[in-house]
Amino acid sequence: MNQLHDVDLKLLRVFAAIVKCGGFSAAQAALNVGQSTISEQMSQLETRLGVKLCQRGRSGFRLTEQGVAVYESAQRLLAAVDNFCLDTDVLKQHITGQLNLGIIDSTITDPDSPLPKTTQRFVSRGHDVHLNVYVGTPAELEERVLDGRLHLAIGHFPSHVPGLEYLALYQEALGFFCGRRHPLFGCKAEGKELLEEISESRIVARGFMQQYDLENLGVSKAAATVDNIEALAILIISGAYLGFLPVHFAAQWVKTGDMQQLAPLSLHLMSPFDVITRRGIAPPPILRVFLEDLAATARNEAHG
Repeated sequence: MNQLHDVDLKLLRVFAAIVKCGGFSAAQAALNVGQSTISEQMSQLETRLGVKLCQRGRSGFRLTEQGVAVYESAQRLLAAVDNFCLDTDVLKQHITGQLNLGIIDSTITDPDSPLPKTTQRFVSRGHDVHLNVYVGTPAELEERVLDGRLHLAIGHFPSHVPGLEYLALYQEALGFFCGRRHPLFGCKAEGKELLEEISESRIVARGFMQQYDLENLGVSKAAATVDNIEALAILIISGAYLGFLPVHFAAQWVKTGDMQQLAPLSLHLMSPFDVITRRGIAPPPILRVFLEDLAATARNEAHG
């Protein structure tokens, strides 16, 4: 196939639907056409491509080796076409106004966060938009989205609040760290031996995740509580406390030798990050477009 035409995209969508449904018969309802039409369209596609895509008959439906390769390529192509259509549709709209965005602190070093690329994608469209960014605790962000001061917020929200929509975005890796001045610095132990040492140390916990942090350590209470990651890092660097930190955020001090991740094989957690909006409220155009860009960026990141 030297050139791609509209009819080829249509035939590839038919092929993708057949594979998804698991055969010609099952695809009739999804495509709203008869089996003879589907067979004819598949024959046209195979002729256009010059390869046999599938085996069908009494033995059932099965993709050929070439069919598997074409299906995988078609998935990438059709996703790119859909993204292109989304991009051009948004470009037709001239969005104006203010977008009020909330985030939790210390995510700038997280390579998995889709926010930097989303922001670049959003502002590159040429909209006349003023962006207001508020950094706060999870509880503060939920309160501000709920009362309308923020259009949306991105962060880790351990308990869901009625009136808000929570959409999973990505996950942040956490490790358990000590500072260079702490007695456990240099320790390579794992398991029970280390947990006994930890139980006799001062633990700093995140206020919004205190019980979760302590339960994972088998400790009954914290010696210090913080509401943001920077304060947590300060206490750990002091050498007086141990605690969980985002691995990406702690990396800068691990590199300089001021911190060490303890028991990386056993003391590690994953914190899910969500995007939250008000439930039951039709999003204004400025929010809808940003959410579309956020979703598109997250999809691209997931597909690598």
